[in-house]
Amino acid sequence: MMPRVICSRAVAAWALLLLALTPFQPARAATDVDLALVLAVDISYSMDPEEQALQREGFAQAFKSPLVHDAIQRGMIGRIAVTYVEWAGSGDQKVIVPWSVLDNPESVLAFADRIASVPLRRAQRTSVSGAIDFSANLLAESGFEATRQVIDISGDGPNNQGRPVVPARDEAVAKGITINGLPLMLKKPGYLDVPDLDLYYRDCVIGGLGSFMVPIREREQFAQAIKTKILLEVAAAPPQELVRKAQDMARTNCMVGETQWRDRMGNE
Repeated sequence: MMPRVICSRAVAAWALLLLALTPFQPARAATDVDLALVLAVDISYSMDPEEQALQREGFAQAFKSPLVHDAIQRGMIGRIAVTYVEWAGSGDQKVIVPWSVLDNPESVLAFADRIASVPLRRAQRTSVSGAIDFSANLLAESGFEATRQVIDISGDGPNNQGRPVVPARDEAVAKGITINGLPLMLKKPGYLDVPDLDLYYRDCVIGGLGSFMVPIREREQFAQAIKTKILLEVAAAPPQELVRKAQDMARTNCMVGETQWRDRMGNE
């Protein structure tokens, strides 16, 4: 199935409808989960401290939402496993909150508190491919039997270090992993940026069964967009009426970040 492109203002009602139509089911073995989810969050220097704080708070608040609690418990198994990762350059990926099983409001709130409690940090370069490879390894080694495996990539720029992003994405998708995107487009494109980051994410980053992205273009959208995205990932993708097929659109140069870096900074 081709990747999906979601308009963040149109999906919240569909997520609520999916919750209402999904019956409660008894849980099974402790390692069985409806969803194994890696939240992979960009902390490169292009993210200013205020943006980082908004991003971190947005994820914490999403997991404090009763709607997310309800979505988890309405799954076929009734629990999910989530880990929170921060990434920058090709050698800089760090697990901030390790794998956590969320199966009741208390466990979900505890996960949200752990996200919010870790000090912010920033690091050099942007390796989307490194984030995907690291996240795929976390899923492979998690020990969970998941109905769905998802990597949630948020970031504000294209890949400019490490291997090209498309092979990393394609290898993860071949393993049955879905990659969703949260492109952050808050600032006017400048140094080493791309003007249409949502198109880059659409063509070069997201992929797999039911994949979608929710672009953020205004600071005020952070909390609601992240909550909507988490809801959709927990409750499954929205109906086909809300999507556009990626093959119907112009394609993006998936090496744009590497080219920019080489042209401006040399061959490093």
